[in-house]
Amino acid sequence: MNQNKNINSDASRREDQKKVMAKIEGVGHCPFCQENLFKYHKKPILKEGQYWILTDNQWPYDNIKHQLLAIYKKHIDHFKDIDPEAGAELFSLFQEEIKKRNIPGGGIAMRFGSNLPIGDYGTSVYHLHVHLVEPDLESLSSKENWKFKFGQRF
Repeated sequence: MNQNKNINSDASRREDQKKVMAKIEGVGHCPFCQENLFKYHKKPILKEGQYWILTDNQWPYDNIKHQLLAIYKKHIDHFKDIDPEAGAELFSLFQEEIKKRNIPGGGIAMRFGSNLPIGDYGTSVYHLHVHLVEPDLESLSSKENWKFKFGQRF
C-alpha cells in the first residue's frame, strides 16, 4: 500500500517508471513540486511561464508521436484551485508547441482530485498537470482508438 499521499504508484505503466515511483514513495514528497522535479524528471524544460512548466513526458504512452506535460508550478491537485489566468497561459504554451512541432491534431487531458478510499482518477502524481497528446494513428490497428485513462477503482 502506497504511503506517499502525493503519488499513486499503482498507476505506473512501465518498469522504469515503477522503480522511480518506489523511490518517491519512500521519501514522501511530491515529484512535481519545483524543488523535487529534477530529482526524478530527466527531460529538459521546454518553456516556463508564470504558472506552468512545459516539458516532454518522461514516460509517454504507447502509440503516440508527441506527449507533453504542463506542470502547474504551485502544488495543487484540483481544477477548482487553478488561477484563472493560468488557463490563458496554458493555451498559449500549448499553441506555441503545436505550431513548432506541426501537430495536425490530438487531445488535451487533465485529471484532478486526490486519492479516495475506493479509488482515484487515474493519475500517477497528485500535483495538477496537463497532457498534450498527438497519437500515432498509423501505429494503431484498424478501428482501434487511442485512449487516455480516467478513473480507477481499488
